[in-house]
Amino acid sequence: MDNVLIITGGNKGLGFGLSKEYHKNGYRVISIARSKIEKLYTLEQYQCDLSKSETIESVVNEIFSHLDKNTTKVLTLINNAGDLGTVNKIENISPEEISYTIKVNLIAPLILNSLFIKLSKGWECKKKIINISSGAAINPYESWSMYCASKAGVDMMTKVLSKEQKEIKNGVKIVSIYPGIVDTDMQAKARNTPKEQFKSVQRFIDFYEHGELFTPKQVAEKIYKLDIKGKLKNGRILDIRNV
Repeated sequence: MDNVLIITGGNKGLGFGLSKEYHKNGYRVISIARSKIEKLYTLEQYQCDLSKSETIESVVNEIFSHLDKNTTKVLTLINNAGDLGTVNKIENISPEEISYTIKVNLIAPLILNSLFIKLSKGWECKKKIINISSGAAINPYESWSMYCASKAGVDMMTKVLSKEQKEIKNGVKIVSIYPGIVDTDMQAKARNTPKEQFKSVQRFIDFYEHGELFTPKQVAEKIYKLDIKGKLKNGRILDIRNV
């Protein structure tokens, strides 16, 4: 019987940490990302720019065409890919930049969750969606309007879909996870933003200089342990620093 993980952005940062952790524990790992990395044998890679919403369905259909519902024991989707977007006050951000960030952070997970639920309908295996959200969903940061708004949307999506799936026999369990402050490209982007565009930049510089960032490996191990221990209950929104 197969344990299968489908993950967005699985070839770098936290996504790669999660890919390695699940692969190490016997999962078949399938990544959907904007680029492919050669000789990355720990995961199967499908190329897709998640900001191009119209391309997502064909990629997910292709992935499911290579899965077998009769031999799959666990089927998990992790919506990990995300973009901080342009760090600036909203009036200084172009409509194109706003649209791009919302498409990647919110519209893509909505589409992926819809397709995952539809295509796995009737499968007898354990089915789970893990949405990687952020404390920015509940804590407003100036100059992060798109990121905060999209992550708040991810949390509400989690709550709504969990209610829908709760009523269905062998429905999909859905959770949101706040991974904390992780040493990724997103953190580097935040601390390298000029202060006139981002008032809180020094706080993020301090996180880095004081060694307060988690590594992707540390966060991935924590999420995996919560997963296998059954701590990811349907509809929960978890901050891994508090569990």
